[in-house]
Amino acid sequence: MKIKTKQKLTKEWFIELQNIICGNIEQLEKEYGSNIKFKKNKWKHGEFRTINGEVIEKGGVAFSNVIGKFPKKFAKNIPGTKNNTNFWSSGVSAVLHPKNPRVPAMHFNTRFICTKKSWFGGGMDVTPCLVDKNEKKYLHNELKKMCDMHNKKYYSKYKKWCDQYFYLPHRQELRGIGGIFFDYKMDNWEKDFLFIKDVGTTFANIVNKITKKKMFKKWTKKEKNIQLLKRGRYVEFNLLYDRGTKFGLNSGGNPEAILMSMPPTAKWK
Repeated sequence: MKIKTKQKLTKEWFIELQNIICGNIEQLEKEYGSNIKFKKNKWKHGEFRTINGEVIEKGGVAFSNVIGKFPKKFAKNIPGTKNNTNFWSSGVSAVLHPKNPRVPAMHFNTRFICTKKSWFGGGMDVTPCLVDKNEKKYLHNELKKMCDMHNKKYYSKYKKWCDQYFYLPHRQELRGIGGIFFDYKMDNWEKDFLFIKDVGTTFANIVNKITKKKMFKKWTKKEKNIQLLKRGRYVEFNLLYDRGTKFGLNSGGNPEAILMSMPPTAKWK
């Protein structure tokens, strides 16, 4: 299959997935009684959508398709850029910060990047501020089920990668309860693309299940304070370590779309 065809198919899927995730969130808002919808923000390389709802206090779902050149210094870390720093990239990302502290923050992204080489990357993770062992068990069961349909080795490999990646060294703590994370996936394009699609639909289903279960639960001022402190950790990770933030800012991405992952409010002791 030609690279142009691969690019077209992945781009179309990322646009479709953005619609699926946004549609699901708007349905949750409707069920809650708020009927608040995403605001669409178009720019030259895609569209990022934001919502400030009663269920999702601040959420962003962004689609991008950027073609350009990497800065030479940054390109040294990117496969396939030794003699040519040109790239094509497309992806979709979602960050959801709920109003109710009983509902965890959820993050997801998948991307397809082409230089002289081409690969998929992405993942998802869940960051609660209150302990819920059943929620953690549900998340990892769903991810293992999905991964096992593609390769029995994926779950343990990508779970470990996620735990290592979403770690704050200066705090010596994990950001949340984990998930899966992968990069430089260039084994078999057709199989990898099917996996990428499954990762996206699985995230959409997990968001629905977790949020529906908890969005009507009562919460206290103390619990909200715990949530705000946990959001502070989220900010620290995204600004200090997040690979997606660095990639976006170094590849001509829209700063507003890249930094939409920041929570609406946060707190530090």
